[in-house]
Amino acid sequence: MAAFGDTMLREQLVHRRERLETAIAESRQETHLVRLLQEVDAALGRMKDGSYGLCKTCHDPIESRRLLSDPLVEYCLDHLTTDQRRSLEQDLELAAQIQVALLPKNDLRVNGWEVHYHYEAAGAVSGDYCDLMTDAAAGDLHFLLGDVSGKGVSASILMSHLHATFRSLLALHLPLNQLVERANRLFSESTMPALYATLVCGRAGRSGEVEICNAGHCLPLLVRRGEASTLDSPGLPVGLFSSAQYTVTSAKLEPGDSLFLYTDGVSEARDGSGTEYGAARLGRFVAERHDLPPKELTTACRAELAAFLSGAVKADDLTIMAIRRAR
Repeated sequence: MAAFGDTMLREQLVHRRERLETAIAESRQETHLVRLLQEVDAALGRMKDGSYGLCKTCHDPIESRRLLSDPLVEYCLDHLTTDQRRSLEQDLELAAQIQVALLPKNDLRVNGWEVHYHYEAAGAVSGDYCDLMTDAAAGDLHFLLGDVSGKGVSASILMSHLHATFRSLLALHLPLNQLVERANRLFSESTMPALYATLVCGRAGRSGEVEICNAGHCLPLLVRRGEASTLDSPGLPVGLFSSAQYTVTSAKLEPGDSLFLYTDGVSEARDGSGTEYGAARLGRFVAERHDLPPKELTTACRAELAAFLSGAVKADDLTIMAIRRAR
């Protein structure tokens, strides 16, 4: 692994060792803790002799995402035992069930807004983030869509972390930029340094006013009268710097106008020849279908993307969300 990754994992292991020693000293049933301590010491020993991160069977590098999730891993995915494979499959199934349970209600209609989204993992679980929340006091609709760094289980765990963070902060009724700044600070202070997330956080009011705060994510599209324009409020991804500040962009949507949000699993999709779908093509596509209600628009977008891929393997998670001001 890169030197930065080695340093981060070593610090993580040393921190875990200190906590295990404390737990052993305070526990009356410390057998399993001692075994864990031995595994940590063995991992630190492998770091010293240069064998850390190499599969004990084939001696090839272990997948870096798995090491970040569990620095005690000793085998690559190709050389897990039958029991280890079964355990991993069960973990993935449970993670997928939990992730689906965290998704918001679809086909939402609230205070003059209609929303539909499509959430699709490239594998067993997704690193995309999608949520819809209603502020009961103000009657505003909050919408969030993002993409966590990495893939697989580690990314899905961070997605769950973001979900809980924003859900808890919403009760504070903060201005939108302060909501994202607070979430960024909490996320930065509670995750490893290499982890971050891009996201769009927005608020839609009863009168048609929409606020957008963008943390390094794909630019939302404002779709009206056959045209699609981007709403930009540049900001750093959440988790990079705890002191990052964010700005807000506002727009007034008239009845029939829509917002279209998406992750890069759409814009960066590539067909069999390696051609990228692209944000410009997506903008033209949704502009031509500006009259479609949210569910029909997202369905049409999925069909368009499937036709573009023409059987090519989908390499990334895919999430799209359409929000329309009701006529």
